[in-house]
Amino acid sequence: MTDEFARDLLVALKERPHRISPKYFYDAEGSRLFDLICELPEYYPTRTELGILERSVAEMAALAGPGAEIVEFGAGSLRKVRLLLQAFDAPARYLPIDISGDHLRDAAAFLRREFAGLEVQPVVADYTRTLQLPPAGRGRRIGFFPGSTIGNFTPEEALAFLGGAAELLRGGALLLGVDLVKDPQLLHAAYNDAQGVTAAFNLNLLARANRELGANFVLPQFAHYAFYNAPLQRIEMHLVSRTRQAVALGGEGLVLEEGESLHTENSYKFTMTGVRTLAQRAGFRPGPIWTDPENLFSVHWLHAPPRSQA
Repeated sequence: MTDEFARDLLVALKERPHRISPKYFYDAEGSRLFDLICELPEYYPTRTELGILERSVAEMAALAGPGAEIVEFGAGSLRKVRLLLQAFDAPARYLPIDISGDHLRDAAAFLRREFAGLEVQPVVADYTRTLQLPPAGRGRRIGFFPGSTIGNFTPEEALAFLGGAAELLRGGALLLGVDLVKDPQLLHAAYNDAQGVTAAFNLNLLARANRELGANFVLPQFAHYAFYNAPLQRIEMHLVSRTRQAVALGGEGLVLEEGESLHTENSYKFTMTGVRTLAQRAGFRPGPIWTDPENLFSVHWLHAPPRSQA
């Protein structure tokens, strides 16, 4: 992962505009900061999605049927998937997929203690690439992709991911959490919190480069900048150079001009119709939708027809 981070960051700083994948936010410190973000008053997605799951998980369990396997793309804090594991009828297996082996091992050990008899089989992999999962059991395979992480993909990447998920889940379904288009002021506040935690999270990408790659980024010389790009229906996060500065990385010297930015994340927002259209293009058959009273967030049940029906 360190070699890949170094390569991608070097490419990002040489190309214009400068862009890097948001997956590099998530070292131990980045994960800690994101957990803090999820508790902020301005950041509605986590608590809103949890509320939807708590209210509707029994309906989801009934759709899944007995003995289901849960496949989670990007194992998180386990708070959300625990709701599924508690409500589903004798789930046969939990397959968390994550690029971080250490995180997965800790998650697996925790769940084995809490859910006696549940088979927990971690899969260390990048879920944005072609995946090989263990052979399916007798129950239906239910994918779980919460948190509107689908919004971090470009539209082309989102379609490719969902197409791959539809193949993996044939005969089962995908539970997909999706953030919805809303008042830009709510979106702006969610990514520019008063305590500055999101700014610290964004800047941690550079701090991580200093720690792991021996780079020499001076963090106060960069500004966190997040805004809602309404025509593209996405939040953009950037790190903006406050001054002309030299950066050393991987034995190379690079120059960032004043005002240049490193684009660190997109977070696309969706309409209900947009999600269903995208899912159909990827090979799913849209099913029930659950949302909150204010229509801030949504959770979608997407059927993955058997191959004979696909």
